[in-house]
Amino acid sequence: MTTDFTATRAQFHLPEGVIYLDGNSLGPLPRAAAARVARTVTAEWGEMLIRGWNAAGWMDQPRRLGDRIGRLIGAEPGSVVLGDTLSIKVYQALASALEMVPERRVILSDTGNFPSDLYMADGLVRTLGQGYALRTVAPEEIAAAIDESVAVLMLTEVDYRTGRKHDMADLTARAHAAGAITVWDLAHSAGALPVDLAGCRADFAVGCTYKYLNSGPGGPAFIYVAPRHAARARPALSGWLGHEAPFAFDMDYRPGAGVERMRVGTPPVLQLAALEASLEIWDGVDMADLRARSLELSEAFLSGVEAACPDLLLASPRAGAERGSQVSFRHPQGYAIMQALIAEGVIGDFRAPDILRFGFTPLYTTMEEVRAAVGILARIMATGSWDRPEFHRRAAVT
Repeated sequence: MTTDFTATRAQFHLPEGVIYLDGNSLGPLPRAAAARVARTVTAEWGEMLIRGWNAAGWMDQPRRLGDRIGRLIGAEPGSVVLGDTLSIKVYQALASALEMVPERRVILSDTGNFPSDLYMADGLVRTLGQGYALRTVAPEEIAAAIDESVAVLMLTEVDYRTGRKHDMADLTARAHAAGAITVWDLAHSAGALPVDLAGCRADFAVGCTYKYLNSGPGGPAFIYVAPRHAARARPALSGWLGHEAPFAFDMDYRPGAGVERMRVGTPPVLQLAALEASLEIWDGVDMADLRARSLELSEAFLSGVEAACPDLLLASPRAGAERGSQVSFRHPQGYAIMQALIAEGVIGDFRAPDILRFGFTPLYTTMEEVRAAVGILARIMATGSWDRPEFHRRAAVT
């Protein structure tokens, strides 16, 4: 397969005059999504009413779309299911993994992990008590910290701030050699680069769909359970739809078959409709092509900014193989600089304390846009136009 990125770009609504380099935070609107959601609202909800659960296939969406995401992350068929939020899926995966190693008490993660993942881990160990603990080390110290005290290794493959990429295959192998279970967060991997969960023998993985997968704000999360664990992993959140027979209305919980047991609440039907429209674009995408184009775009941006903006310090790994599909720079006034960029139509985002973050999404980002963005950033830095009061005023979402 050779991916036609001109054709994929045409399938997104991209506002006129905007260079969008923030798809690693919220993907843009697929052109087909509005009509797909409208059809779900009017022809399905409107006309079918409650019959839509059967007649429109609403109840099957989490597993059916899970398989389509599975292709993008190297998962076996029937091992991915959608629903709920990423934090809930992190909690589920961690709780199930800990039960599989009952003689150990340590969750190992790194200080670059997304804070919400660490919050969920901390909340879980506090609930469990009995000596359970969350241990964090610097990202580069993870390999050396994996020992026989570790029950679960929980990592985000691509660092949300810097784009630093962990070696999933190596760290998973090290964890297994030490007798630990792995939980991988793919929030900045799924749709950004090739992932091979099955080939790496990952145990659990979770991720969101509103970034590179373009399901829209608040889009549902997914969870992967390796088939070898599917009958053994006990869901800590024993939701109605994770029951073996939800409509038997048993008083006692019996976990469903395979990954179905990781379902919790009612499927978010409207969000899943939007996601389905996006996944139809992905059906024509080869992940190796995507990665190659991503590296071309990000390398051009990185080298261009370093040449034109000496006051910006590279925060991402220089080697493309060591980072995801984003490039980050540091500056003490990063927030104001980013607001000035946005005011000129280049949308990236800021992450505290000093990170300017730019995502590169080949489905709709062009090399011409990358070069134009470098030029606008260079002008803002050279003229100091970022240093205006309105650009220093903090909004609730950065």
